[in-house]
Amino acid sequence: MAQQHEILPVNRKALQINLDSSIYGSFAEIGGGQEVARQFFQAGGASGTIAKTISAYDKRYSDAIYCKDFSSKRYVSRERLEMMLEAEYGELVSLLNESKQDGTRFFAFADTVSTLNYRKDNNCHGWMGVRFQMYDGAPHNEVIIHVRLFENDNLLQQNTLGILGVNLIFACFYYHDRPNAFLQSLLDNLAKDRLAITMIHMSGPELSYVDNRLLGVQLVKNDMTKAIMFDRYGNVQEPDDMVYKKNVLVFRGSFRPITYVSIDMLKTSYSMFKKDEDYDKLNTLPLCEITLNNLLSEGDFDERDFLDRVDLLNEIGQNVMVSSFKEFYKVVSYLSQFRIIKMRVLIGIQTFEKVMEEQYYTCLKGGILEALGALFPENSKVYLYPAMDQETGKLIDSKSLRFPPSTKHLLAHLIENRKILDIKNANEQYMTISSHEVLDKMRCNDESWLQMVPVYIAQRIRERKLFGYKPAKD
Repeated sequence: MAQQHEILPVNRKALQINLDSSIYGSFAEIGGGQEVARQFFQAGGASGTIAKTISAYDKRYSDAIYCKDFSSKRYVSRERLEMMLEAEYGELVSLLNESKQDGTRFFAFADTVSTLNYRKDNNCHGWMGVRFQMYDGAPHNEVIIHVRLFENDNLLQQNTLGILGVNLIFACFYYHDRPNAFLQSLLDNLAKDRLAITMIHMSGPELSYVDNRLLGVQLVKNDMTKAIMFDRYGNVQEPDDMVYKKNVLVFRGSFRPITYVSIDMLKTSYSMFKKDEDYDKLNTLPLCEITLNNLLSEGDFDERDFLDRVDLLNEIGQNVMVSSFKEFYKVVSYLSQFRIIKMRVLIGIQTFEKVMEEQYYTCLKGGILEALGALFPENSKVYLYPAMDQETGKLIDSKSLRFPPSTKHLLAHLIENRKILDIKNANEQYMTISSHEVLDKMRCNDESWLQMVPVYIAQRIRERKLFGYKPAKD
């Protein structure tokens, strides 16, 4: 059940913190004005909360204060935010710890943001975080978020940042033990079309119970962002940091469980990508994408089951993206904003047949033409994984597809211009494997499912009793 919370006006949140004599700290804001501190000043009683505010806009000042021994020159980055929190919190504790009143809980708030410039052509996003104590003398906790700003006006973006900052500080002190309420409260008094929170990370003694991967999935489930990403080690990452100026191979699947055909699709498509003239091992990222769309529309979402899939993908070295996108073209459109060098989308032939059906695009003004335009930008191609015709035993590839007159010429155009490429070296013995069949056999204690999944995956499923697996009784 969702954790509910009372939605308070932003000035009341700021005032409630100001009137709590135990909460005392500093504000460091770069890029969007001192909008968060301003909310506390305007609420009244700020002298009981604010020890210092600073806005080191000049890059030389910022480097001198926060970047003395660090080589990175990215001013809007997680690294810069963490250095700001470290410097501000350290200064606060060292200067005031001896003279503080009993019961004082220190905090440091920081943000580094790129708001809309006068040409309106920049990427509007930022990092925001709080380092805070839950009680006097306690080790600190820390919450970091990344936000994307959608409003087409600088003043509106600054106002959004001010509200979001107050919500974040308030949540740290009043919702730290209720993670879903914490997440939802970040958008109090904010419409979802104003921003997206694309990443959150919590750490510290009072937050050690939190699974940051689950928080990331909740961001998508709560429609606070359209997608989140995990690196191959299971860490939640900001999408821009993951895929910016990289070659990306996207493979959508349920991965419930990972089968031999899933592995073959990954291997053969990656092998094909390696032949591309721009391929660079260090700059090419395979990305397994799982959509929540079907699960959310059915009202059936098992968070543990979902994270089990992420775990298994990470354990075989895969990066994972979790999205709310139903259509493939929306996945491509989303990833395209990150200036990807080349994108390859891996699709099974039977799924691609559905992609080419016009009925799925009646909501678009341009219909299937608009959808295909989004699916095939200049840097994008589709890799088609073949299937086996169960009746004839023949391979089904792009040359075998038959579409009505309204779309057959579109397909011919895409094939002729090499926007659709067949995977040639697929393993035919795996093509009949279905994840649904594996699950059915698993739940019926039919041990033949063990022949359909890699040995390592089978071991993990049996050890952890994943996906409803129950060992046969003697």
